[in-house]
Amino acid sequence: MASSTRVAVTGLGVRTPAGHHLKDLWETLAAGHSTARTITSFAADGLPVNFACQVGDPKWAELVTVRQAHRMDRTTLLAVCAAADAVTDAGELHAPPERRAVMTGTGQAGNETYEQAMLGYGEFGNPTPLTVPKSMHNAAAAWISMRHQVLGPSLTVSSACASGGHAIGEGLRLIRDGSADVVVAGGAEACISPSVLLAFHRCGALSRRVTDPERASRPFDIDRDGFVMAEGAAFVVLERLEAALRRGARVYAELAGYGRTSDAYHLTMPVPDGGGAERCMRQALTDARLSPGHVVHVNAHGTGTPLNDLAEAQAISRVFGSGQVSVTSTKSVIGHALGAAGAIEAVVSALTVFHGAAHPTANLDTLDPGCDVDVVRAPRALAPGAVLSNSFAFGGHNASLVFTPSGT
Repeated sequence: MASSTRVAVTGLGVRTPAGHHLKDLWETLAAGHSTARTITSFAADGLPVNFACQVGDPKWAELVTVRQAHRMDRTTLLAVCAAADAVTDAGELHAPPERRAVMTGTGQAGNETYEQAMLGYGEFGNPTPLTVPKSMHNAAAAWISMRHQVLGPSLTVSSACASGGHAIGEGLRLIRDGSADVVVAGGAEACISPSVLLAFHRCGALSRRVTDPERASRPFDIDRDGFVMAEGAAFVVLERLEAALRRGARVYAELAGYGRTSDAYHLTMPVPDGGGAERCMRQALTDARLSPGHVVHVNAHGTGTPLNDLAEAQAISRVFGSGQVSVTSTKSVIGHALGAAGAIEAVVSALTVFHGAAHPTANLDTLDPGCDVDVVRAPRALAPGAVLSNSFAFGGHNASLVFTPSGT
């Protein structure tokens, strides 16, 4: 049953291939130009896929010490930076430490640390005393709670590419059930490495457009052939709407609904007709006490893989009607950041509500006839209304979040 507690989004923070500031991220998305590039951070020439959407210098020096950074995997470092920016963006929070919580999501967690410890070091690898604390999935939650003196729940969700969406949705539930008054929630991922690229390539998930990386991520296009690997982090600050208004906080949007379902079908493929996705979206709308007609835009999971896009498009059409709601894919511009993707797209969805506009889907030349949805191809103004953000994952894990304008 939906809760009567209204939850506001008052802080946003990101580390993405499109920039580290909300303005930079939004402008890059509005321009509709992909951030995919040939990898230069390591020798990728011998790989069948040698391009990705990477985050530049995380600009961590003002946020953590050199000693602290040395004790963090890149995933954690991105998370700590994005979360710190979100907390700063939210302004002065009045909830006591015991009433604050952290909820993080990640799929692969400390991949960089694990590979450094295990690859090329013989039968047993060469782990250091820091290998375990750097590579554990809950490291980001621990560091964020220590940095901000969060004494309430500090938890981690790992549901592959739905992790970030689930983390934010579970953060909503913590406020609704009275476990916290403020939640810092989001996701992070940093696993652009030779082994991970090769693994995803061999399971047929990645685009193979090595001669034209910027054209590789093309969700819903008839010629799509897979996603583009990305990294990044994004966090939101959630708090009770009444408390946010009382302290005069800026409210980007309300987080009004959350759905989570399972396909129970296949380890890597979605249900062909998108049944799990459909149930998830309907559950989120019910939770928000909204009908499909209240939704003006869907930020799709939109990976650019043939099966995912088709299943999601069919599900969207059944929920909202064929071509009745505008749809876009953030991954067309910044790639697929796995466990961080849902959190990044949640931030983008909150900004979509705040700006009253949807960014275009890059590289869409010819819409797949099987995808009967209204895909945004140029920046589009939106009427006031709800924005739904989808995250679907290997294993059949689904998450949908509903954001609404404050005051509706």
